[in-house]
Amino acid sequence: MDGQTSILEHQGMTLALIKQLLTSLQIPYDNAALEQAFLNVDQASANLRPAEWLRQVLLQAGLKNVAPVQLAWRRLDQRQLPVLVRKGDAWCLAVRETAKQLTLIDAAGIRHQIDDTELQDAMVVWLRAPSQRSADTGATFKGNLATRLVWRELFRERGWLWKIVVATLLVNLLAVGTSIFAMQVYDRVVPTLAYATLTTLVTGMAMIILLDWMLKTARARILDSLSCAVDKRVSQQVFEHLLHLRLDQQPRSLGTLAAQVGGLDTVRQFFSSGVVFALVDLPFAIVFIAFIAIIGGAVGWVYALLLPAALVLGLITQWRLRALLRQQMLRSNERQGLLVDSIRGAESIRANNASWRFAQEWQSVTESIDGYSIQQRAISSFSSVSTTSLSTLAYVAAVVVGVWQIEAGLLTMGGLIACSILGGRVIAPIAQSIQYLAQWQNVRQALQMVHQVLSLEGERRPGQQLLLPDELPKEVALDRVRFAYPESPVCQVNVEGLQFKAGERVLLVGPVGCGKSTLLKILAGLYRPTEGRVRLGDADLWEIDPQLVASQVGYLPQVVQLFKGSLRSNLALTGATSDSRLLQITRELGIDNIAAASPQGMDLSISEGGEGLSGGQRQLVALARVLINQPRVWLLDEPTAALDGESEQRVWAALQKAVRPEDILIVATHRPMAAARLATRVIVMQQGQVAKDGAPESVLAQMLARPVAPAYRGKGGALDVV
Repeated sequence: MDGQTSILEHQGMTLALIKQLLTSLQIPYDNAALEQAFLNVDQASANLRPAEWLRQVLLQAGLKNVAPVQLAWRRLDQRQLPVLVRKGDAWCLAVRETAKQLTLIDAAGIRHQIDDTELQDAMVVWLRAPSQRSADTGATFKGNLATRLVWRELFRERGWLWKIVVATLLVNLLAVGTSIFAMQVYDRVVPTLAYATLTTLVTGMAMIILLDWMLKTARARILDSLSCAVDKRVSQQVFEHLLHLRLDQQPRSLGTLAAQVGGLDTVRQFFSSGVVFALVDLPFAIVFIAFIAIIGGAVGWVYALLLPAALVLGLITQWRLRALLRQQMLRSNERQGLLVDSIRGAESIRANNASWRFAQEWQSVTESIDGYSIQQRAISSFSSVSTTSLSTLAYVAAVVVGVWQIEAGLLTMGGLIACSILGGRVIAPIAQSIQYLAQWQNVRQALQMVHQVLSLEGERRPGQQLLLPDELPKEVALDRVRFAYPESPVCQVNVEGLQFKAGERVLLVGPVGCGKSTLLKILAGLYRPTEGRVRLGDADLWEIDPQLVASQVGYLPQVVQLFKGSLRSNLALTGATSDSRLLQITRELGIDNIAAASPQGMDLSISEGGEGLSGGQRQLVALARVLINQPRVWLLDEPTAALDGESEQRVWAALQKAVRPEDILIVATHRPMAAARLATRVIVMQQGQVAKDGAPESVLAQMLARPVAPAYRGKGGALDVV
């Protein structure tokens, strides 16, 4: 059978490629069972779609938890590579070896470098491997989620721990060598001027200093690399969680949300500083007290009595800073939100002469933050000064007790100096630890902020077994759907039942605030219904893998968002778009005029939020994204609200050409007459409910027959239903 592997194939998909894909995804399989399943299914099911055929092969081979999904390359989340992709009449394995290099591997193992724009319309079969949930997640993942996440990533690989422990142990033991060196010099070298002994001692100290330097350098490098790796993994997981939040649960203040995620910087700086060394060195203070007691006898009691005092001082400092830093961080988040709002709304602020009000609010928030900061610095300064005074007191007391010991003949001059050197190793770590305990309060609050982000509900439940239906959806339906925003008593959408079938072209009309936009967001899977269910085909929308939903549903928001980059990068957010299709869409929508008006062409620079383009131009760019992706279900929210009459006609013509006969098109608009020729159905909404639902000729005729106030009539057939 192995010799036949290269010729076993189904519609160009060879057994060798399937084995390569399973091996790349680290999915174990039985070679003989897979080959037999390939032959059995190939003989019995020659006309199946590739994904369904492969599903049957894998089931017969005993791989029941591996689900194949078929979709177009342009809708693929490329982090899911490797996948099988059909190029021409042959299937290949697509892998990304570098960030910018895509490689296709054919059945013979020959590798080809390719630009992913060449694969825009190519068919892809992706395998969802069985989820491997860590024992650290799930039910044990309680308490502060951010702390647990950092802790888990910190000890993902424990090899660094013993290296740090051994290095720290040696560094602290070598510190004893300095005190012994001083004691030997004062007790043996100075009285007799024994230079040979001095040379030997100096040579030994040189070796100790070199070893100490090497150990501290190695320890620092280990910790730096560890903190960078942990920061990379933790920040990536937090950002991924942020991208997949339920939008209806997302905090309304973007500034506060950004500040909460930014709290990770404080955590990273804390762990990458010398704090770990200081806290690790702290237990050795007891070891040094023991050495002092061995050398100086009663001198050890001085440090043994002052050590608890220093620790109590640190605990009091931490307790006093805890509530203070919490209030300071909350106000800092408020200021961050105010800053974001002021920058985004600068035009409105100036046009309404409201600068003084925002400046006054900024001054008020800043004053409260400064007040908290002054109190914090006062507490930290008091702690630092007190610890320094405590260290000086310990030195003086040790000298006094040492003199009595010398008088009694229990201690030498060199022994007293050695005790003084070791005494510095007792108080210094405590002084540093008190400072780091103050920093820890900042980290603690930062972790609490990140915890609030991680506690927000995602678009899918953790560990949820998601569906991957093969068939394209032939209908979208709502069944007893209710939706209200969190902590709001107002029901934004209240629909008993509503179906949209393949081929329908639906206009959603109604007054401002009637629930049209919210309904589209529910259909797009952006808002989760408070009650009821939304079906995409035969499956509940919220039980389908989000990647599959994104491949079948295209959504144009009412408020268009562009991103920093170029005109081209904003048109093709996924990057998987051929130049010919990009040019075709831009020509049909008139976006090519935007590029032609700039010397940069398609490389025209666009700032955050789309600054540099007019409102209408931004709307055209956002609409082009949907056209480029060619979804199965089109959900468009006011696609022509910011356009002139000529551009509006161009948009409807482009949509009529792009939407396939079996597609579902749902458009929310206040200008239904302009799109009437495209519509097969009109739904009128009022107060979140369906008021009318019927053919355009009857519903629009009733709307036109009703008296409409002049203020509600717009140009070019614009009409608001009241």
